[in-house]
Amino acid sequence: MIILDKSQKRKFKQAYKDVYWDTKDFLTKKEKEYLKHWIREAIVTEKMQLLRFELHPVLYRLHTAKIIIEDMNLKRSGFISLMLLEVVLSDTLSIKKVKEDLGDEVATILTGLVKTRELYQKSPVIESENFRNLLLSFAEDMRVILIMIADRVNLMRAINNHPNDVERKRTANEAAYLYAPLAHKLGLYKLKSELEDMSLKYLQREMYQDIKEKLNETKAKRDAYIKNFIHPIKTKLEKEGLKFSIKGRTKSIYSIWNKMVRQQTPFERIFDLFAIRIILDTPYEREKQECWQAYSICTDMYMPNPNRLRDWLSVPKSNGYESLHTTVMGPEGRWVEIQIRTQRMDEVAERGVAAHWRYKGVKGETGLDEWLTSMREALENQESDIDPNENGREVMDQFKMDLYEDEVFVFTPKGDLYKLAKGATVLDFAFRIHSRLGCQCTGAIVNNKHAQLKQVLQSGDQVEILTSGTQQPKRDWLNIVSTSKAKTKIRQAIKELSARYVAFGKEEIERKFKNRKIEYDDKAMMRLIKKMNRKTVTEFYQDIGEGTISVNEVFDQYLKIQAQLANPQTDQNRTADNYNVTANSFPEDEEGHIKEDVLVIDNELKGIDFTLSKCCNPIYGDDVFGFVTINEGIKIHRSDCPNAPQLREKYGYRIVPARWAGKSTGKTYPINLRIIGQDDIGIVTNITSLINKEPGVSLRSINVDSNDGLFSGTLTVMVTSQAMLKALIKKIKGVKGIKQVMR
Repeated sequence: MIILDKSQKRKFKQAYKDVYWDTKDFLTKKEKEYLKHWIREAIVTEKMQLLRFELHPVLYRLHTAKIIIEDMNLKRSGFISLMLLEVVLSDTLSIKKVKEDLGDEVATILTGLVKTRELYQKSPVIESENFRNLLLSFAEDMRVILIMIADRVNLMRAINNHPNDVERKRTANEAAYLYAPLAHKLGLYKLKSELEDMSLKYLQREMYQDIKEKLNETKAKRDAYIKNFIHPIKTKLEKEGLKFSIKGRTKSIYSIWNKMVRQQTPFERIFDLFAIRIILDTPYEREKQECWQAYSICTDMYMPNPNRLRDWLSVPKSNGYESLHTTVMGPEGRWVEIQIRTQRMDEVAERGVAAHWRYKGVKGETGLDEWLTSMREALENQESDIDPNENGREVMDQFKMDLYEDEVFVFTPKGDLYKLAKGATVLDFAFRIHSRLGCQCTGAIVNNKHAQLKQVLQSGDQVEILTSGTQQPKRDWLNIVSTSKAKTKIRQAIKELSARYVAFGKEEIERKFKNRKIEYDDKAMMRLIKKMNRKTVTEFYQDIGEGTISVNEVFDQYLKIQAQLANPQTDQNRTADNYNVTANSFPEDEEGHIKEDVLVIDNELKGIDFTLSKCCNPIYGDDVFGFVTINEGIKIHRSDCPNAPQLREKYGYRIVPARWAGKSTGKTYPINLRIIGQDDIGIVTNITSLINKEPGVSLRSINVDSNDGLFSGTLTVMVTSQAMLKALIKKIKGVKGIKQVMR
């Protein structure tokens, strides 16, 4: 039986008390007793088990319930479904029984939660965007998705002090590339920011703490700046008789870190750490007038940047978002963003009509805005006389139509679902499933009818790929496919096929010479290749392998040329130009393959070729992961690589674990260090002198620039490991005048 310790009992009592008051307006006494009965039954019969990270299921669900009630406005059906989920999963209670006792709506949500749980457990590393769409497809009621987001927020809060760092990082990765984007789409900006911040905290704790400490250190100064900035605006607004509230909003730690990575700049160079928001209390008919009046007051006080004015009053955004945004030059020469809106406009934005992320420039979320508005209204009116199931279906159907207008979803005969870009053909689909299937594809059966390779697929099509063992990729296939993956695979297959033909052709020639006991002469062969109008040795051997050139013909021509070379008088009129032949060889091993140091790929595989990614230059000792590329094998990235979030979000299924398992003697790595400090006399000499004295470290290059008493420079040094690099950075930071050292 699951037992609560003293600490958990206190937390349970508090959570129960909070939720009890939250549910008093929408949960009947009978329904509360129903929940108590079945939860107690699951615990007493020992069918209910501890959750991941040894979390108590009931206490955990109560904390999640607090989130769905306060942040998502979910009430009766959502709350009951959440609290009964573990009971149903433990086979203590059936969904059929729930439907009989509590109605269709609770049963539908519970079914969705169970189905999405099974989908997630079956394939948690599927391509994230496709996985999000699959979740949306599986969830007939969108409250299922909202509950899943709330569950992940609660889980991220709960594992802060858990000792299993590996599992915590995996959970954080999922939160970053799956759940945060979902929350973003649904306008849940507060929860999205919390997920991103906590993910950064667990994945890059040192960086997170560093930014947090610097924010705390600069808080007093920042608050004083905001107060000083706001004061003249506030005075003038009051003088003009406007009713308003005004506040400064500090950006999230994740957004600050993201800007540091994108701009390759230290914290000290990020100046727009906050924005000012003016919210006017005004009647609807005077909204535009008073917003522009407030704008005029702000720009009278501070010089505006004309290129940064965003007028969504005159022409509101398609999602209904209305506001005025401007950026002005504040005290100390700092740019400050000001947002001006009314209470009504602020309410629309805060209710999640996808406003915030849309005006930040994220595109491609077609049709989502109207759906979000409808979704919010449907959730808020769920207890009304409207049939909730019918309303939810209508909303979901519209959402799918709008969101997927640039995509098609195609099924295999077994019912597996694949996402493709609109315009994809049968051949695209074959390569989407597997490269070998694509290479051998001869056609398909689409919805029980035969189809050619070039037939364009539509959403809902069921496609069975037809293959032949004798089929081979053709160059004209590149004109049939529309997806980049298929084009890449076709080019790769043609290249591999050419390589096989080259090898076969070379083998045929060598066998012929060996059987006839004729000595092979490079000079004669080069002249033969030139005579047969082949530009390269590779092309020559490929044509032999494909049968375009007869081996016997080649041998006969070779004997003639060899005879001519043996008698130079018959060949005296030829020039040196006749012998210029490009002798291509097979591609050399990709530069950058490191075989000296040992990496363990995917937990247990050693000796696999890999490439150290140049975007982040990982070195021995770094926390790394592997990324399976299409053409270049496995590339190793640092876990804090600037491209890591994008790789995990778009290609989570290609990420493989990796760790260093051995170190060779003498292997060094080039590392770029960015240094910022005071432009003092001799500081560069001090740095270079320090590096030259370090054993095992060599300075490859240095580039320094000076501006307004500060210098910034880039050093390239050769080191053997992360430990050596950390020690070097620590010593450089100790040089007088150095402010920042970043890798």
